[in-house]
This record gives sequence, structure tokens and C-alpha cells, in this order.
Amino acid sequence: MSYLFAFSPWIVYAVIPSAQWRWGALAALAITVAVLIAAVARRRPASSLIIELGTVVFFVFAAVLAFTGSHATLHAYLPVLSHSWLAVISWFSLAIRQPFTLGIAKLTAPREVWQQPLFVRTNVIITTVWATAFTLGAAAMAGCVAEGAGRFLVIAVQIASFVIPMVFTVRYVAVVQRRVAALHAQLAAER
Repeated sequence: MSYLFAFSPWIVYAVIPSAQWRWGALAALAITVAVLIAAVARRRPASSLIIELGTVVFFVFAAVLAFTGSHATLHAYLPVLSHSWLAVISWFSLAIRQPFTLGIAKLTAPREVWQQPLFVRTNVIITTVWATAFTLGAAAMAGCVAEGAGRFLVIAVQIASFVIPMVFTVRYVAVVQRRVAALHAQLAAER
């Protein structure tokens, strides 16, 4: 559920009609601020807010761009820029060995597993899938925009690049949890 809240501004921005992109950027910024306020009120650690903090930066930029100066050329590429920005955040979090999913996972995982190699590796894999989805999504959208493929295809790519890693995350975590449970059961049987 944390992923849905973290990415809700991006999803809202993606589905708002192109003609209303200025208000979409402003709505996404407002949602981001609301999500951050709620997270701070719940005393969530900063390590679980990597995406949210990066989201604020992007949507401040998008909102300023939307309501000032010349933006016609850049407007068509904002979906590409948004996914590129998410890819940068994701890859950077991996580069500094703080995968953004790790902080989110720690919100629900028991403290005793936080430093376990399997827990960390699972989050590296999940973050890598998200980073790859954002990277490929940005490239696909750039191609769509360059070829004039239309807004519908861009939205489809945006949605797919959120849904695919989200489904992967849920399924992969379930697989890892089943494997750990089976290992614990095997070890208990051997005692």
C-alpha cells in the first residue's frame, strides 16, 4: 500500500488529460505535499520517503514550468522527464546502497530482519525492477512522443511502467516469504 501512496502523484499526473497538464502538475504537487505531511505526522523515517522527496522536486519544477514562461516544447516531454527522474532516483538509490524499496519494506518488516542479506538483496532486486521499468518506460515514451504516437499510447506506457513492477513486487515478496517459511520449517524438522 505504501507504493500506491508514494506513486499516487505520478499516477494522477499521468491520467489527467493533456489539455489540463498545468492543473495536473499542480494537483500532483498538492498530493505529494499531502502524502509527505501524512508521512511526517506518522513519523516515517526519511529513508522510507526517497520517492516522495524526489517527487516534490519534480512537481515543483513541473508546476513552475506550467505556470511560467515558454513551455510548449517541453510539455510534450514531461511524461518522459517524469519517468527519467524516477529512474534517476531509483538507480541513484541503488548506487548509494540504499534501494528506495528498503525504507518502504522496513515500515512493515520486523527490525530483526533489516540487516539480513536476504532482506537487503530482495529490496535490491525489487528496486532494480522498478528502475528498469522507469528507464524502459522513459525510452518508450520518448519514442512515442518523437513519432507522434498520441497521448493514449504514452498513458498506456506510463501505466504499464507502474503496474508491472508493482505486480512483480507483490509476487516476488510472496515467493521470498514462502521460501523463508519453507526453510524455517525444514530447519525445525531437522532439530
